[in-house]
Amino acid sequence: MYYTFKFVKFGFCAGATVSTFVLGVRHERRKRRCEQENLAATPALPMGPKVSAATAIVPYEGGSVAPLPPPDVPPEPVPGISRTAEIMRFGFPSLDTVRSHSDYVLSYDRRNRVPNWVFEHLTKESIEKVEGVERSNCDFKEDTSIHEFHRSKNSDYKYSGYDRGHMAPAGNHRRNQAMCNETFYLSNMAPQVGKGFNRDKWEHLERYARKMTKLYKNVYICTGPLYLPRKEEDGKMYVKYEVIGANHVSVPTHFFKVIVGETDTHSLEMEAYVLPNQEIPDETPLVNFQVPVDTIERAAGLLFFDRLARDKISRINGKKTTWF
Repeated sequence: MYYTFKFVKFGFCAGATVSTFVLGVRHERRKRRCEQENLAATPALPMGPKVSAATAIVPYEGGSVAPLPPPDVPPEPVPGISRTAEIMRFGFPSLDTVRSHSDYVLSYDRRNRVPNWVFEHLTKESIEKVEGVERSNCDFKEDTSIHEFHRSKNSDYKYSGYDRGHMAPAGNHRRNQAMCNETFYLSNMAPQVGKGFNRDKWEHLERYARKMTKLYKNVYICTGPLYLPRKEEDGKMYVKYEVIGANHVSVPTHFFKVIVGETDTHSLEMEAYVLPNQEIPDETPLVNFQVPVDTIERAAGLLFFDRLARDKISRINGKKTTWF
């Protein structure tokens, strides 16, 4: 009798445990299904390795959303869309500490206290000088959107022997004074040799990029610093660069500028330049500094115009990429 009762008691407990487990599993499945349905009904930005402000989102059956497959050549953003979407039409080179300003976008390097890259979109109309907009009215200033631990300051450049070199030059952003002022954030600067570089050959390249708007409907420019290795006497390769000021602002060894021009017929051409951060003889032609774009991508750890299929670019550094 005792054993029978014990067996019955044990069977009852086992049955109750199994029933509880089954009910628990059903509850969890029901809960997970509800969460998935709620998530599916919530619009969200497309996820994946390529993120762009210009990525379109369309509804499809089930109430959820999905990004359109990227075309070979992303279309121009519709009128009225954000300026960031217009500038970053062909994708972000990286996504580290991105800041969007009125007329340019940058990624900031918190360790080196200079930009990783700065992106601009120029047209013939956008670079027209407006009366009353003057560079002389601008002041170099700290970017308070950057944590104070990682900012550069005017005092870092004082007596350093280097210019505060614009990555997005003021001459590209003259539609109003506020736009021009924003180019003077120190987050848009990197230490550059003055005579023979920032005030000369580098400025020539900036001026050349503006002139491209006479040939192209849209001109997209990505600019930034590089820290390139050099072989020393012991035969080994080293990356060496100076730092300036109390905040140890890094002095790049080189600077790059990658430009894509789009014609009225949507033909695309690319040019890529790397200039050493040193005095360059004025008679040296800019074409001497053209390099394959992938050499910059490898050195900088960036991917330029990654939403644009490279085989859709008809010319790179003046040379045809297709024969048909």
